Amino acid sequence: MPVYDYKCGKCGETFSLIMSIKEKETKKVKCPKCKSVKVKPVYSGFFAVTSKKS
Repeated sequence: MPVYDYKCGKCGETFSLIMSIKEKETKKVKCPKCKSVKVKPVYSGFFAVTSKKS
């Protein structure tokens, strides 16, 4: 399952959640520290591991 990173707009806490793509579309994300729903996704780079050599 994918890991999504969020930052709370109220307290500034940065946190990660593991959830399915369907859950991400329907679930209200709350800050684990202050329980605020004023959170924004934090976008970061990613990499893929493959068996082919480049």
